[in-house]
Amino acid sequence: MPVELVEKKLKSSRPIHVIAKGGLDSAGLAAADVAWARANGFSGEAGRTLLVPGADGSVTSALFGVGDEADRLALDSGFLAKSLTEGDWHLAGDLDAPDLSALGMILGGYQFTRYGKKPGASIRLASPAGTDAKWVRRIAEGVFIARDLVNTPTNDMGPDELELAVRRLAKAHKAKVSVTAGDDLIARNFPMIHAVGRASDKAPRLIDMVWGRKDAPKVTLVGKGVCFDTGGLDIKPASGMLLMKKDMGGAANVLGLASMIMSAGMKVRLRVLIPAVENAIAGNAFRPGDVLTSRKGLTVEIGNTDAEGRLVLADALALADEEVPDLLIDMATLTGAARVALGPDLPPFYTGDDDLAAEVSSAASKIEDPLWRMPLWQPYDKKLASKIADLNNVTPDGFAGSLTAALFLKRFVEKAGAWAHFDIFAWSPSDRPHGPAGGEAQGIRALERVISRRFG
Repeated sequence: MPVELVEKKLKSSRPIHVIAKGGLDSAGLAAADVAWARANGFSGEAGRTLLVPGADGSVTSALFGVGDEADRLALDSGFLAKSLTEGDWHLAGDLDAPDLSALGMILGGYQFTRYGKKPGASIRLASPAGTDAKWVRRIAEGVFIARDLVNTPTNDMGPDELELAVRRLAKAHKAKVSVTAGDDLIARNFPMIHAVGRASDKAPRLIDMVWGRKDAPKVTLVGKGVCFDTGGLDIKPASGMLLMKKDMGGAANVLGLASMIMSAGMKVRLRVLIPAVENAIAGNAFRPGDVLTSRKGLTVEIGNTDAEGRLVLADALALADEEVPDLLIDMATLTGAARVALGPDLPPFYTGDDDLAAEVSSAASKIEDPLWRMPLWQPYDKKLASKIADLNNVTPDGFAGSLTAALFLKRFVEKAGAWAHFDIFAWSPSDRPHGPAGGEAQGIRALERVISRRFG
């Protein structure tokens, strides 16, 4: 990675001085450095970095502005990775949140270089005092797994390649993987996964990874793995397909979270379920008006083939629910309605468990991983009614699209000790301090904290 966190002291590292707005005179800087800052109009404004030269013109230190807020370093430290020169650095002084400051800088240095983009400057950061370097590394690794998977286009990240990614992660942590693919999905009662993916020349499949002791608390993660979504016969416009390589963002995020859990050696029995499909168009594609029978036995009328993610998730959730997990989490790039409601940076989550909701919200705030609880408003459940089946996969009026999608999924979870659904975007439309535009991990840092606190 462009930013490497080093636990040992770096003898030749240069200091990064954290400067509050208007705090130049009280920062203990040399008079020449203060003069340089004033000459360059630097006054500690949030997110700005100023490199300071020595007598020979080489960079000897850096000033980083945090504005008026004491915690801005944790929020904005990713800017540092983009502005420092190559070499060894350390954050000078006492830090309010050393773990988050180091993590933000590492995440901000991420680059996706698979297709020829040149890597940026290589920076080594001395681990700030009080930092849990092992935690920072495993969290960053999980985030990078999610980003890399989402950024990879579908020609190199179809159902086959997504399965391979799971197998590689499983091998690294000695987990077990089983896969049900093609017509075996029918034989083993995953009819909706099969229906959604059967029109593609890449066989649909359910990927099942298991790790940990059998007698440990059961934590199950389900991730939507639609590797590309044309919309099916209710085809999307061209503009609507441009980002559909990211429609497996739920799968990418649960794999990133799984990496964090396994790397930490948490005392859980982890299960990861990924229905991996491509919603393609062919003569055997499922149609609007079709009625599908789900694994749970509920019949589903297809009101729109572009609401396919909830169908594949339903079969996977039904399987997960059968073994009564202590905690069941699903993540999916499920609805555009969630983006309309809260934008790209604030994913909504849904749960009927108030204790779990409070834990998630608290962790999201403390770990700077934004999430917002939305209601499972039961009166809207009737909008999913069908005249010929148990339910429809869409509502007739289009209102509350993210909420009604969550209510649809809720129909397939009955036994789990606690369940939550995360309707994520898995994408940053523009560069941000902690990462460039592109694939993004959302919610998994907060969930790692919740799971570690609950189960260790």
